Amino acid sequence: MTPQELKSVLKAGLLSFPLTDFDNNLRFAPKPYAARLEWLQPYGASALFAAGGTGEFFSLAPQEFSEVVKVAVDTCRGRTPIIAGAGGGTTLAIEYAQEAERLGAQGILLLPHYLTEASQDGLVAHVKAVCQSVKIGVVVYNRGACRLTPASLITLAASCPNLIGFKDGIGDIEAFVAIRQTLGDRFAYLGGLPTAEVFAGAYKAMGCPVYSSAVFNFVPKTAMAFYNAHAAGDTATCDRLIRDFFLPYIALRNQGQGYAVAIVKAGATLSGHSAGPVRPPLSDLKPSEVEQLRALMAPLGPQ
Repeated sequence: MTPQELKSVLKAGLLSFPLTDFDNNLRFAPKPYAARLEWLQPYGASALFAAGGTGEFFSLAPQEFSEVVKVAVDTCRGRTPIIAGAGGGTTLAIEYAQEAERLGAQGILLLPHYLTEASQDGLVAHVKAVCQSVKIGVVVYNRGACRLTPASLITLAASCPNLIGFKDGIGDIEAFVAIRQTLGDRFAYLGGLPTAEVFAGAYKAMGCPVYSSAVFNFVPKTAMAFYNAHAAGDTATCDRLIRDFFLPYIALRNQGQGYAVAIVKAGATLSGHSAGPVRPPLSDLKPSEVEQLRALMAPLGPQ
């Protein structure tokens, strides 16, 4: 898949980040991970992000990263594009990106670099180096320490033809509108705030109709129903699901630091597709919180 073909895929449809399966000893579990991808396949996500944020990229050793991406590519080959996470400092991010390309991933999601603040010149140099290290398409994740300005993105767009996507995880309306209006159709634009469904309507109005869904991991039927209603302009269905499910879900998620991943893993367990525990420094939901999630999921019916 060429970068431009991947860009076309990312302009429509629902995207998702599969959980990474761990056993009770917190080791990567490849067979359950492959089974998870097979379960989610028929629901019709347009692309899957392997070893992304929800997939706990930040907790994976380099060898585990390779195993996760290989299983994802081998399982979904010819059916769903796999975009692999890559992050850390520039040298390490390049190694991740090149390994993902070697394994057959169709693209890279460039996650924010680690710890330190950076100037715009530094961010441009970092993103440029990663893009120029591979031939596959790259999506930059504008989040945390990586906050690119329109001017920086213009520079990157001119020097990196395989930089084909911009994923926003900040939610600064003024900044996003400036970027979207300045860069136009040069990028595919993706909504990337946690529990993106709540922000989907606002992002669509700003020219960003596509988002990634974490809840697709445990209520895929509901996630697709929301996306289809969103795409069709069915505000009544969207409003009902936001009111009855997503807002209570967010309230539960906000009861603990790092629960954006842990609550998804809890939901997967409740749906009969456990991905095991989260790895430290994340922590799992408390038993009482799991029961709250169970009650919240019950009205949605079988998935």
